[in-house]
Amino acid sequence: MEQIFGFSKEDLSSWRNLVLLLNRPTDPAALGIFRCLFGLLMTIDITQERGLSHLDYKYLDGAPVCRFPLFNFLQPLPMDWMYLVYVVMFLGAVGIMFGCFYRLSCLMFISTYWYIFFLDKTAWNNHSYLYGLIGFQLALMDGNRYWSLDGLRRPSIRNAHVPLWNYTVLRTQIFIVYFIAGIKKLDADWVEGYSMSYLAHHWLFDPFKVILPVELVNLLVVHGGGLILDLTAGYLLFFDVTRPYAFFFVTYFHCMNSQLFSIGMFSYTMLATSPLFCYPDWPRWFFGHFPSFLREVLPFTSPDPQPSTSCVYKESPPAAKSSKLRLKHKLGAVFTIIYIMEQFFMPYSHFITQGYNNWTNGLYGYSWDMMVHSRSHQHVKITYKDGKTGDVGYLNPGVFTQSRRWKDHGDMLKQYATCLSQLLPRYNITEPEIYFDIWVSINERFQQRIFDPRVDIVEADWSPFQPNSWLMPLLVDFSPWRTKFQEIEGSLDNQTEIVFIADFPGLHLENFVSEDLGNTSIQVLQGKVNVEIVEEKKNYTLEKGEKLKVPAGAYHKVYTVSEDPSCYMYIYVNTTEAVLQENFTKLFELQERVRNGTETEPLPPELQPLMSGEDEEVNATDPIVMLFLKRQRRIKEVKKRREAGVLERLERFAVKKYYTIRRGFLMTAIALRNLAVGLPPVEQLTREVSFANMKAPQADGSQDERLKDEVGHGEL
Repeated sequence: MEQIFGFSKEDLSSWRNLVLLLNRPTDPAALGIFRCLFGLLMTIDITQERGLSHLDYKYLDGAPVCRFPLFNFLQPLPMDWMYLVYVVMFLGAVGIMFGCFYRLSCLMFISTYWYIFFLDKTAWNNHSYLYGLIGFQLALMDGNRYWSLDGLRRPSIRNAHVPLWNYTVLRTQIFIVYFIAGIKKLDADWVEGYSMSYLAHHWLFDPFKVILPVELVNLLVVHGGGLILDLTAGYLLFFDVTRPYAFFFVTYFHCMNSQLFSIGMFSYTMLATSPLFCYPDWPRWFFGHFPSFLREVLPFTSPDPQPSTSCVYKESPPAAKSSKLRLKHKLGAVFTIIYIMEQFFMPYSHFITQGYNNWTNGLYGYSWDMMVHSRSHQHVKITYKDGKTGDVGYLNPGVFTQSRRWKDHGDMLKQYATCLSQLLPRYNITEPEIYFDIWVSINERFQQRIFDPRVDIVEADWSPFQPNSWLMPLLVDFSPWRTKFQEIEGSLDNQTEIVFIADFPGLHLENFVSEDLGNTSIQVLQGKVNVEIVEEKKNYTLEKGEKLKVPAGAYHKVYTVSEDPSCYMYIYVNTTEAVLQENFTKLFELQERVRNGTETEPLPPELQPLMSGEDEEVNATDPIVMLFLKRQRRIKEVKKRREAGVLERLERFAVKKYYTIRRGFLMTAIALRNLAVGLPPVEQLTREVSFANMKAPQADGSQDERLKDEVGHGEL
């Protein structure tokens, strides 16, 4: 047992033996290297995902913005002071990286990090929560005993042993991240391949498509592979025999994730945690292979750490003051046990905080249910009613907010409605009532309402410890329809699109059909509905299998009149886009004939721009020709970027990151100057901000967004 696990049964036979085990002297090398890597990754993260580079957009003074803190009394400081908060956090991360004034640096980092974390629930995710946990753990550990500036200042701690519980806590934390994520993926939607089905079409999975169809790549590789890796990674990393295989698979997994998702430093942080499972002295062996002239700047390679009072020795070494159990040794053991129990409990604590439960349990961020649920929103309507006059109006979804996460969480919806009720009186709307009609599809189910549209959310009750009474239930009885969705969609041509809707008895959907959708119909799949054509003042009752064409450019309402929920589908063709595509095809064929010399007829003036070179800027008078040429240029730019070499891609990446980080530091310097000596004249401040906003040469500020539109139909 001791050979496999590193401890024997006797170590667990009594409280004293357990304390001795957890305070066993351990090599500080692996912990010191992880501390350095974590600090480095956090300094990068602060400028990017934490938002230093665009902090002024988020916390602009005086802007009417609805915010979503965990506790309503938490509010952001004035913008210049928020920059100071980020400076403190950044210096803390740098201090952790270098092991300089280590405890103070950890305190600076975690105090500001958790303040920013609690300040905005819309930015919560699992890896941001993990960063805060690791920062908290390091604050209690002896992470500055190896390769640190503190070790140069204080020889007594330099290359000194650390207690085993330092490694135990970190290893268990990473094990929990993997294992609980695997347990959460045992959800039926994940096992059946509905959670992340779109990933199978990513180019990273092309090698698997050589031997498997896309459907099996989705089911076996994306979902099956993710499930197996999460369930087994923690175990495989722990044992010597399986660790090399675990390193290969988790490295491949995290490298793929870094390309699949916008998750900042998470993939690299998880890669940095993997060596924690190796023998703690691995850095000595690793750096021992470097040339001797680098030894002065590299970590220690000598195999003998010096004794430390943080550890308990079975036989007191000559340099140790004492090897007796002390209070701090017992507190370290108590912390380890309580912390591990708490971390196993937190992902399943949602029966306590029931107010945060929606269709999924709790706020996304501390449950390790990563990528288990995907959502799409078809329709969001915000209605206000003047409490005195009774006037009714509508708000642009997301007005006064900088996030879209509120649409899926009842607690955020309550905060948003309360904020709107405080802002709307500025626009002569007194005592406003706020109603939300939000349609969501989770894991490829029907689009359905998530909250009751008849409830005034301003006056609605909400408690963090009580179930949300105005949450609509997820129509899980309709889940088997998802297999039929694929059959229905497969029977349609490329120009026909479809939307699947489910609704509750007594409610109705009010919808407007754009004039571009010239051929739109409703077909009932289950239940009974009544369709009201508003302008025609006509009503049509439809039952299962019946179909009705609805007029374009007009409103209609669909009432569910059956006793049970109904489900139906919209089938439509974007006739405007279909005609545009047909024109594009004709123009492309004409352009090819002109370029290869097979076109004999002279071109009319409006088509003359088709004769221009690919790199020439031309002014087309015909709007269709103008769109076509614009589309062709975009396709060429996208192709050029995709075919770029490694060095060109690295250069483009480095330049983009340079200007992003540059802006963050320059705006920080402006803010600190403002705090120190006051605001300069407006003209000077404008010049300074313009200098900070400077982009790379030949870089269009909206270029990346334009390149995402490969079809070229964004103008529609």
